[in-house]
Amino acid sequence: MVVSQVENPDVVVVLDHTLLRYPEVTSGLNSGGWLVVNFRYQPKDLNLGGNFNIATADATRVCQELGLVVAGLPVVNTAILGALLRATELVDLDSIERAIRERFTDNAVEINLAAIRKTYEITKLQSAK
Repeated sequence: MVVSQVENPDVVVVLDHTLLRYPEVTSGLNSGGWLVVNFRYQPKDLNLGGNFNIATADATRVCQELGLVVAGLPVVNTAILGALLRATELVDLDSIERAIRERFTDNAVEINLAAIRKTYEITKLQSAK
């Protein structure tokens, strides 16, 4: 079950596409909003109904390739920002880069920035039907 105080978001980010089997994940998404999913295939392959845009990117693969892994698991939360930026254009890459440089230590800065950029580049977009 998904629990949130936000009932009608403009954007939903899903780090694990298997969560989409729960209708609550997208049920309140505003018409014309964005669903951003960590998913290796095209947005159409999710077979979702709804009047919202979909962006997919294989952030898991990006993180595995870059070695952004903790305890054997890819850490996709930062990488998926690339897909969010590509889909929504809420902020630009320069703004995210500044935030990452302020937040992370030297060793983590470049790998996280690389994950964001690569995910941005591979994001696939589908407009609302």
